[in-house]
Amino acid sequence: MDRITREDAFRGEGANCSRLGTDADGNGHIAVAGQEDVCPTDGGEALRTLVRDVEAGEADHLL
Repeated sequence: MDRITREDAFRGEGANCSRLGTDADGNGHIAVAGQEDVCPTDGGEALRTLVRDVEAGEADHLL
């Protein structure tokens, strides 16, 4: 796997912790904190929901 430079973990409510990062090509990556070597996958609907939530300001607490 390419080297990914990760930010500190974001801690949401409960046990929701994630880490964002970028690789040398500028691609974005997200991982569960403590499981950075596992590449999470999900379907298109989950990605659409994530984008809609970010656009609606639901992820502003991560900034």
